[in-house]
Amino acid sequence: MPIKWSKLYNPIMRALLHSPLHGPISRHFMTITFTGRKSGRVYTVPVEYFYDGDTLMCFTSRDRVWWKNLRGGAPITAHVRGRELQGTAEAITGDVAAFEAALRAYLRKYPGRAKYFDVRMDADGGPNPEDVARAAAAKVVVRIDMAQD
Repeated sequence: MPIKWSKLYNPIMRALLHSPLHGPISRHFMTITFTGRKSGRVYTVPVEYFYDGDTLMCFTSRDRVWWKNLRGGAPITAHVRGRELQGTAEAITGDVAAFEAALRAYLRKYPGRAKYFDVRMDADGGPNPEDVARAAAAKVVVRIDMAQD
């Protein structure tokens, strides 16, 4: 039986992101720590992130399960660029407009990553609406509102 990539990748990324060597990868990756709704276990998951204004955002595949703990909003700790930040994360599903807004913000910063979502860019530089709707069915956007000091 083949080993799941995440079984190897996640512990390595967690260790790097929480180490003094985080610099090069922490510009794009962070960890998010939350408590499982049913199990009560604490989970720490490495994710690619970006800022949309003051809000942290990330995407994940629907076939992952960790994001389900964030439905309806949940307190989290984000380890971003060597700092621990408190906030509330919410998994946004079923809202194509919200997904498209997040995807547009992401692709404005990283247009070359449209292929990750299997989204073509239209002549106006925006993502193709049909591709966005298909991507929204396969992906989840997680919005993290940071606590104000």
